[in-house]
Amino acid sequence: MLFHVLFLKASFTKDCTTGLNRKNLTRLFFRIYMKTEYEYSDCKPREECGIFGIYNHPKAANLTYLGLYNLQHRGQESSGIASSDGEHIYRYAGMGKVVDVFTEEHINNLKGNIAIGHNRYSTTGSSFLRNAQPLRAHSVLGPIVLAHNGNLVNYAMLRRALEKEGAIFQTSIDSEVIVHLMARSGLTNFLDALIYSLKAIKGAYSLLVMNYNTIYAIRDPFGFRPLVLGKLGNSFVIASETCAFDIIDAEYVREIEPGEMIEISPNGIKSYFPFASVKNSLCVFEYIYFSRPDSIIFGQSVHEMRLRMGAMLAKQSPVEADIVVPIPDSSVCAALGYARESGIPYEMGMIRSHYIGRTFIEPEQRIRDFGAKIKFNVVRSAVEGKRIVVVDDSIMRGTTMRKIIKMFRKGGAKEIHVRISAPPTRFPCFYGIDIPTRSELIASSHTIEEIQKYLRVDSLAYMTVESMLKALDVHHGKFCTACFDGNYPIEFQEADDYQKCLFDDTVACGDYY
Repeated sequence: MLFHVLFLKASFTKDCTTGLNRKNLTRLFFRIYMKTEYEYSDCKPREECGIFGIYNHPKAANLTYLGLYNLQHRGQESSGIASSDGEHIYRYAGMGKVVDVFTEEHINNLKGNIAIGHNRYSTTGSSFLRNAQPLRAHSVLGPIVLAHNGNLVNYAMLRRALEKEGAIFQTSIDSEVIVHLMARSGLTNFLDALIYSLKAIKGAYSLLVMNYNTIYAIRDPFGFRPLVLGKLGNSFVIASETCAFDIIDAEYVREIEPGEMIEISPNGIKSYFPFASVKNSLCVFEYIYFSRPDSIIFGQSVHEMRLRMGAMLAKQSPVEADIVVPIPDSSVCAALGYARESGIPYEMGMIRSHYIGRTFIEPEQRIRDFGAKIKFNVVRSAVEGKRIVVVDDSIMRGTTMRKIIKMFRKGGAKEIHVRISAPPTRFPCFYGIDIPTRSELIASSHTIEEIQKYLRVDSLAYMTVESMLKALDVHHGKFCTACFDGNYPIEFQEADDYQKCLFDDTVACGDYY
């Protein structure tokens, strides 16, 4: 942050002689901030979004707040809640985490017994308030309120076509095309217009759509993103993961199936399957990294699936060592599975601090290394003089892992053997995960031996796609493995259409509104 202060101070001093105004300097600052954030990310795939909805509860907004709190791991850029009392739609959204966005006054002002909420990490569109969800619009169909987890691969084409017809977009996110397609469908029935719009889009989506008295929960035909249904007394609850149910004592009922649409209204709950059936392509990274281990998604415990992958990794890539050490937090379960299967003792040889800000906004490598050190710290007494197996769930660019290995060396580790509980990530994702471009993925252009040399470790092994699917006890084809093998289940246009900020106003990208 010192860099930011000095930058602004110098800029405003220069302002007197160059004629730059304060607004332009603010825009310039945010461009530099966003560029720096991207370049110095911590080399992990970024979370997508989390959605939560509840129907028929007098404290709908309050319970939505709690549900979003337990889904915070799925997005920390913005958070929003919309509610309805049957006559009015109330909405509030802000930048930041759930506890920072909402006050008790905000929750009290979100009246009504139905509500939907959204935690955002941007996979399309910049991280600014105008892109916060739930989206709210008024049309001939009445109010349309929408919360979306996923990414649409044909949104650029649809948006350009809609703009040529005169549509005026208020955001730069892909989700807004759904609202415009509904409003321009020419249909007068809300459900028919929603189905019409969804048949026009392609990609990954778990959606909550709300009007005055109905909530629709929809999962795309491929089933990329998870969506689950629960019950709390006489209330129905929908969420990205079941961990959102636990905090409000709701009961998990079942998974919403790929291609299924659930309608919850005063007439009860109905299920529709309005789309053509296709082969499932569930996102395997939900099990590897994204979802919380205490959740049930795709019908299985995340914790148990990670244990299985760790055990399979130990069978596939054994090594003689003294302890197994996870890179906290997401690889803890896989490391435990590896330790149990191999018989090598499990040790918490590294501690992660949960009380720091992002470490990737500093402009100099020297400061960035310091940021990694305050995020992770080696337990010297656990690793000194020992042969250690370091288990992690993925390697993207490789820069963070290299720093971690250096820390283990300084901590006195005798040998370091890295085991990754997923195959090498060689391709970007276009279905709702912000994985770096292929040129930035170390496994896309380097062999495992070359990566081992770069990391400076004694050995390196990844899971194979076949071993991973065997560990998950599924046949090839049920999960999407495109980020590993490049076999994308949905065709898409040119890669240029999938730039994250494709439709952002580059001049005004720093404006919060």
